[in-house]
Amino acid sequence: MVYAESNPNNGTNGMEGSQIVEKKKLVVLGSGWAGTSFLKNIDSSLYNVQVVSPRNYFAFTPLLPSVTCGTVEPRSIIEPIRNIVKKKKGEIRFSEAECIKIDAANNKVHCRSNHDINVEGKEEFLLDYDYLFIALGAQANTFNTPGVMEHCHFLKEIEDARRIRRSVIDCFERASLPNLSEDEKRVILHFVVVGGGPTGVEFAAELHDFICEDLVKLYPSLHKLVKITVIQSGDHILNMFDSRISSFAEQKFQRDGVEVKTGYRVVNVSDKYITMKSKANQETSSLPYGMIVWSTGIGTRPVVMDFMKQIGQTDRRVLATNEWLRVEGCDNVYALGDCATINQRKIMEDISDIFKVADKDNSGTLTVQEIQNIIDDIRVRYPQVEVYLKRKHLRNVMDLLQGSLESAQGKTKELHIEEFKAAFEHVDSQMKSLPATAQVAAQQGVYLARCFNCMHDCEVEPEGPLRMKGSGRHRFRPFEYKHFGQFAPLGGEQTAAELPGDWISIGHSTQWLWYSVYASKQVSWRTRVLVMFDWTKRFTFGRDSSRL
Repeated sequence: MVYAESNPNNGTNGMEGSQIVEKKKLVVLGSGWAGTSFLKNIDSSLYNVQVVSPRNYFAFTPLLPSVTCGTVEPRSIIEPIRNIVKKKKGEIRFSEAECIKIDAANNKVHCRSNHDINVEGKEEFLLDYDYLFIALGAQANTFNTPGVMEHCHFLKEIEDARRIRRSVIDCFERASLPNLSEDEKRVILHFVVVGGGPTGVEFAAELHDFICEDLVKLYPSLHKLVKITVIQSGDHILNMFDSRISSFAEQKFQRDGVEVKTGYRVVNVSDKYITMKSKANQETSSLPYGMIVWSTGIGTRPVVMDFMKQIGQTDRRVLATNEWLRVEGCDNVYALGDCATINQRKIMEDISDIFKVADKDNSGTLTVQEIQNIIDDIRVRYPQVEVYLKRKHLRNVMDLLQGSLESAQGKTKELHIEEFKAAFEHVDSQMKSLPATAQVAAQQGVYLARCFNCMHDCEVEPEGPLRMKGSGRHRFRPFEYKHFGQFAPLGGEQTAAELPGDWISIGHSTQWLWYSVYASKQVSWRTRVLVMFDWTKRFTFGRDSSRL
């Protein structure tokens, strides 16, 4: 300190003619998979980072169904955001608050504290930003079905899982009262799951195991009165998986006594009955229930909908971004995770420009060498090409163009524009939206953090593909999602998995693979140890049935 004070020219402030470069302000909204992944990977010494989230923790949401039945404790799957922040270089500020409005025109975010500050209400404050990252996730989609918000449980947050856990025990305790008839007990012990996706199926499987392995010992007289029903609007449960997995899940549920009603759409939920309509014959029927869990997909949060109106995206369900995750219509706003979708550009919209870029000699035709010079840029810029090649079992783009080259007239084997177009005309049919999963959100967070970490270097030496409209290259490579597989726990220590390479694995061995993958994907060693301890405790002592 003495040396520094005696040498005023030692620091940047004392250097003659030097200027302090002010760091850009990065505001991150949300602490879910996308926001936390970005936060863990961003070089915070390069930016002033501000995180805003109504929760001061990250939750490992794939294990929420396990929390509902006590297989895993709630605190075992959460990691405080400040634990993550303290390990980063530079200063990262965190505010436990909710974003209530995004003012893109003035680069401001309106926030409201979660804590009562004074008698008048909750404190609101503004944050300025140079770059905004919207990672607010999504909320449960009720499809405006009457009675859902009032009478159903959701499974999106830790608080939801804890409420479901209490409600399950409440149903058994209520059914144990001596003044109830057997029919009344059957109604109380009827658990309904609306939605046959991964979350709904996993919860139904966890609930079945909880009842058959633990609660049957504590409530032996009620075991035969319990009923679990899964209602699915589609023709099969787990319809986003391979048909073999869907079929196995339905057969296993049938063996376990879990009723699966496919082809039914819920039209109303009252305090005692759930009303549904059959898609086959349009007949309406009602079921009495004791507890309902609603798991039918995701909807857009109000603050995101308001922002979409500001930027003219009112005709969409979620925020539209380009392939670099930048919100369309905004230069400095990025969106990632469940609140956004990538609006992938079609190759046929740019096919004429691609031809012009490849045609270096302006001859009006493309030689084999000219095609090869642009192949890599096409595959990076338009990922649907790669998907199409795999679907058609082709090795590369040259195989795709082989037919056109063979039919080209003359010995030079050159392609005209129409022949070039014909080779790619069906490629865009393979364009699909990315699924709203933790895997996608986490990869998007890593991608954006890397882009901002190397932004200065990429300004000098761009690493992206050629610009098909304009000159030069894009600064970064577009986001590319890599699918590492997905799991569907089905109870009874059996899990189905759809792994890369179209490999399907079902059974007890896959359950142990599920244990190892989910343990390794925990955000810290603390949560990794806690989760493995919970699994060991469940194997040894069973699940805890206390109502807390």
